[in-house]
Amino acid sequence: MSNDNNKTNEEVSNSAKAPTEEGSSMNNIDALSQYLKSATGSREGRAIPPLDKWHPEDIADMDLVIKANGEWWHEGGQMTRESLVNLFATILWKEENNGVTEYFLKTPVQKIRIQVEDAPLLINDVGIVHEDNVSWLEFTTTTGDVVRLDDEHRITLQAYNPKDNDPAALADHSLEVKHNNLENESLNENADRSKNVATDEPVRPYMLVRNGLTALIGRNTFYHLAEIGELTERNGETILTLQSGGQAYSLSMPTN
Repeated sequence: MSNDNNKTNEEVSNSAKAPTEEGSSMNNIDALSQYLKSATGSREGRAIPPLDKWHPEDIADMDLVIKANGEWWHEGGQMTRESLVNLFATILWKEENNGVTEYFLKTPVQKIRIQVEDAPLLINDVGIVHEDNVSWLEFTTTTGDVVRLDDEHRITLQAYNPKDNDPAALADHSLEVKHNNLENESLNENADRSKNVATDEPVRPYMLVRNGLTALIGRNTFYHLAEIGELTERNGETILTLQSGGQAYSLSMPTN
C-alpha cells in the first residue's frame, strides 16, 4: 500500500509560494494559518506537501509546544481548533542537528522551530481493514494521518522519561507496558493481579508515520491492539504478536 499522506500533486509545490513581502515572517500563528490555507487550495483531501523538496534558509521560533499527551499549546494556551492543528500537522518536520532532535513547521520560505515533549503525533484509533484478501492493521492519528503496520512502519517500545518529571505528564496518554498491565481481566481472566509489580521505568509504544515523524500509540488504542493480537509467554517475557499484510510482528515486554 502506498501511504496516502505522502501523495501530492505537482500543483502542491506550485501553489505553496512565498509571501509577497520579501523577508516577511510566518512565526505568527495567524499569519502562518492564513498562508497555509491559501497554499493548500489545490490539494486533494489532506495531502502532505513535498517538505523534503523545500530548503528554506530562514529559521524563526514560535512559542508552540506539542505536549506529551498530544495536545498543542500556543503561548501558554491550548489550541482547541482541530482544523488548525490538523493543518499545522501537515507541515511538521524533524531534523537531527549535532545529536539534538529539533522539530519545525516547515514552509518553502521558512522553518519555524517548535517544542515537542515526546512524539509529535498521537495515534488514537486502530482497526482491521481487508484488501485483496489480505488483512492489515490500520492506525489513525488525532491529526488525520492513516498508516498501516508494515516493514516501513513498525511499532517499537521505548522508555519514556518526562523532562520535567511531571507525574501528570507521565500518566496522561501513557502506556506503562508492563507484564502486570497487559495481564488484566480484559486480556486474561485468570491473571494474578498481585504478581509482577512493575518497578522499572514506564515504556511507551511508538510507530513511524512519515518523514521520520513518530506517533505515540495511546493507552486505550494499545489495549485494543493487545486484544486484536496474540499474547504469549517466552523466557520470562510477554510477547505480543500482531498480524498485518500477511506478516507477523512481535513486541517483547520484559516482566522483571
